[in-house]
Amino acid sequence: MPEDRDWEAYKVPPTRTPESERITSVPNPITFIQTVFNYVIDAPVTFVREWIERQQAKNKFYYYHQKFRRVPDLSECLEGDYLCFYEAEAQWRRDRYGWFDQEIVEIVRERLGACKQREGPNQFQNCAKEMEQLAQVTKAYQDRYGDLGVHGNARTCLMKQKHRMMEERKAQAKASQ
Repeated sequence: MPEDRDWEAYKVPPTRTPESERITSVPNPITFIQTVFNYVIDAPVTFVREWIERQQAKNKFYYYHQKFRRVPDLSECLEGDYLCFYEAEAQWRRDRYGWFDQEIVEIVRERLGACKQREGPNQFQNCAKEMEQLAQVTKAYQDRYGDLGVHGNARTCLMKQKHRMMEERKAQAKASQ
């Protein structure tokens, strides 16, 4: 490239282009429509939404941490107190179908499995405590919910426990004689 450039042939564009100023008496319709939209539609909706959010922030409700109060057992209800019967039945269903007792059995079973895996051939000696705990937990679960079937309810569960207690008393009476 030659050193002597012809600056007149290749003019540099100006660094700033001047803005053309409108010289009219009519306002821009777009700014008018935007202003009307902001004051008529956007401002009231924004105000209502912010007010609702403030109210919800005051009273937070966590539906996934709902806690029910413990109600009396069916054996503690008075005769003819149908509301107490209903609440006891609902409590029993939450206990049974909440799978808490099943999860306890599963946790103890997993601990036994981990102990067996860890101990290897010495599992019968070193995991005896976990085996005993699993036997106790499964027996307690079976005593409470076993043989109730799908249509079991709080009353049949209570009667089952009552019959079991009566059999245990009879066995103790025979053993003491």
